[in-house]
Amino acid sequence: MANPLSPDVLVDPVVLTRALVDVQSVSRNESVIADFVAEVLRTAPYLSVDRLGNTVMARTDLGREQRVVLAGHLDTVPLNDNFPSTVVDDLIYGCGASDMKSGVALALHLAATLPDPAYDVTYLFYEAEEVESQANGLRHVAEARPEWLTADFAVLLEPTYGVVEAGCQGTLQASVHIGGRRAHTARAWRGINAIHAAGEVLRRLDDYRPRTVTIDGCTYREGLNAVEISGGVAGNVVPDVCTVRVNMRFAPDRTEKQAFEHLHDVFEGYEVELTDSAPGAMPGLDAAPAREFVAAVGEAPAAKLGWTDVARFASLGIPALNYGPGDPLLAHAPDEHVEIGKIRDGAATLHRWLASYPS
Repeated sequence: MANPLSPDVLVDPVVLTRALVDVQSVSRNESVIADFVAEVLRTAPYLSVDRLGNTVMARTDLGREQRVVLAGHLDTVPLNDNFPSTVVDDLIYGCGASDMKSGVALALHLAATLPDPAYDVTYLFYEAEEVESQANGLRHVAEARPEWLTADFAVLLEPTYGVVEAGCQGTLQASVHIGGRRAHTARAWRGINAIHAAGEVLRRLDDYRPRTVTIDGCTYREGLNAVEISGGVAGNVVPDVCTVRVNMRFAPDRTEKQAFEHLHDVFEGYEVELTDSAPGAMPGLDAAPAREFVAAVGEAPAAKLGWTDVARFASLGIPALNYGPGDPLLAHAPDEHVEIGKIRDGAATLHRWLASYPS
């Protein structure tokens, strides 16, 4: 397959978005799109280009006082009768159009057309964001090439519908174990039904009132929900074990440890097992490049309700924001699409920010 990312395509972020959507790149199948991106970036004489697996890095080295990162993931969720792309009026439909090939298109467009940015820029096009954390390209970079992430500020091109979404929520998965006593269902009074006893756990969840937390003008809404119930032995056995799996989304003013301690308080009297967690990220609005970026967008930032890789940057001490043309409500949907106007507005905003020397 010939590289569809020609110079004529790169100068138009809308055409570029469609070209990227038309390269299938479901998670763990990003080698072709990474090849295309690396090939076209290597034609720019002002960029240094390197690669780790299917993650491509390109950077300017102009001696600027500050460095910023523009990062976007190349992978998508599995196709759902939405490949290749189609255009209807002002909308580009296709797998990854919103999350986040339109965002990747903005970074790739700027890398190819802005040789003299106000900040030195590191462009990161990374693999495997849509699957488990162990496969995430940014995680691999942090472990194997941490110097690629050295920066004063980062923009993650997640879908935000053209507004700045600051920081992100933390997320936690835990299992609440309910015990009972096994017995034959013909003599059920000799047992204790663990599935029935799970009703108290569900009642606590139903009664739970999550916090709303405002940090730097951004309001984060927490949430605690049951996402799975498992239990049962056989059709004629009173079950002695039931497990309710819960997910907590917590504001970035809580650490992972504090969030898990909170779960212990909510489910006092039960065994609570932590199975997975990831920290949140504070808004990160104080860094000078962040202030310049928010000014370029021209709208007040909002809280990011969800977890994104800005948390990876925050864990390294790098303030980061989410910004992209896609609508997050359309991510992963069969009718996923992006507005052409949002792509053009996003490209203009990023160009205005990167082309204007800091005040």
